[in-house]
Amino acid sequence: MHIHILGICGTFMGSLAVLAKELGHRVTGSDASVYPPMSTQLEAQGIELMQGYLPEHLQPAPDLVVIGNALSRGNPAVEYVLNQGLPYVSGPQWLADHVLQGRWVLGVAGTHGKTTTTSMLAWVLEHAGMSPGFLIGGVPQNFGVSARLGGTPFFVVEADEYDSAFFDKRSKFVHYRPRTAILNNLEFDHADIFPDLAAIERQFHHLVRTVPGEGLIIHPQAEEALARVIKMGCWTPVQTTGADGQWQARLLSEDGSRFEVVFDGKVEGIVEWELTGQHNVANALATLAAARHVGVVPELGIAGLSSFKSVKRRMEKVAEVKGVTVYDDFAHHPTAIATTLDGLRKRVGAAQVVAVIEPRSNSMKLGAHRDGLPDSVVQADRVFWYAPANLGWDLAATVAGSKVPTQVCDSLETIIAGVKAVAAPGTQVVIMSNGGFGGLHGKLAKALEE
Repeated sequence: MHIHILGICGTFMGSLAVLAKELGHRVTGSDASVYPPMSTQLEAQGIELMQGYLPEHLQPAPDLVVIGNALSRGNPAVEYVLNQGLPYVSGPQWLADHVLQGRWVLGVAGTHGKTTTTSMLAWVLEHAGMSPGFLIGGVPQNFGVSARLGGTPFFVVEADEYDSAFFDKRSKFVHYRPRTAILNNLEFDHADIFPDLAAIERQFHHLVRTVPGEGLIIHPQAEEALARVIKMGCWTPVQTTGADGQWQARLLSEDGSRFEVVFDGKVEGIVEWELTGQHNVANALATLAAARHVGVVPELGIAGLSSFKSVKRRMEKVAEVKGVTVYDDFAHHPTAIATTLDGLRKRVGAAQVVAVIEPRSNSMKLGAHRDGLPDSVVQADRVFWYAPANLGWDLAATVAGSKVPTQVCDSLETIIAGVKAVAAPGTQVVIMSNGGFGGLHGKLAKALEE
């Protein structure tokens, strides 16, 4: 079968392409902008990529068109599909029908940490010899690929609350029917499709409705929004994580790189790993709970976590030039920015931390998170914000009262010059964006080299 994917370079759709290819289909795809890490992964898989959304890409007609949620009515490819009566489906629906059917699905949902936690869980099961299938919205470094079918009934999926397609406004995760569900946390996000937090809570309730009575739901005990979700109705056993939860962590190092795991009052072992930050400790507890549900004893899960290498673009060290370390991070919400910088600060102590941030997500462009931005960067010593001409709101006015020395820039050249002027041996530079950021990482490394 020839499957053409519209929006193929999105992290979800690109992963879908890998699974379709592994199932033996001929896969092609088009996207408005083709950039790594997804483009390089797809090219390595022999999947043909086309730039733009031209009707010609759909000639001769494929057997099926999978339409990503970034596309809407008026898109030339979408209009062509509808006018020609080509068979089409949403990505989540295709995944549910052709990959997840009849499998033990472990779904990871939440505002933050989905990609990292999904990667952790897939690796812990792999380490335990369970050869799981997975679909992850990023490239986990332990696997080097964002999706695979796997060799057993177990399938780990990043369960996103974003909508499925222009013709299906349900959250992606209602298609997945997990038996084991991690609900990491819940805050307001995706302001382009949800009016308020209550609307997102309602979608999470729809997810909870699909988890079987013999399944398991895992969530942090202190997360108020998730407590409200569970109160709406829950027919499944629940395990909690956190200070008063069944799964607890006792920090042995302030940055979270060593901690003791406690389950139901019993010490299960110590995790020692490369990751930092309280958020990753929380992710680890949820991972251990989910792995235990499919038969991985905590001791074995802890050993798996200790060899976990994180995910591309999640505090990934991309360069070290003349003593200056440059990281690439996906953070695009004030909470994620704050927890990431806090973890780095605890690891590097008094070293200079420089944050470079592009407010690029749809919610950011709508200004939904702007009030939280000044306080999100308090652990940095200096911040460079990128404000392109089309941002739509006044970023400079928003961050004017920041406690941290701040510069708002309208070009990559200005950012590079600014960072170069303050960088010294030992400086840690974190570049945060959920897009390609115009190749800033490589350009900055080159400028530092000069």
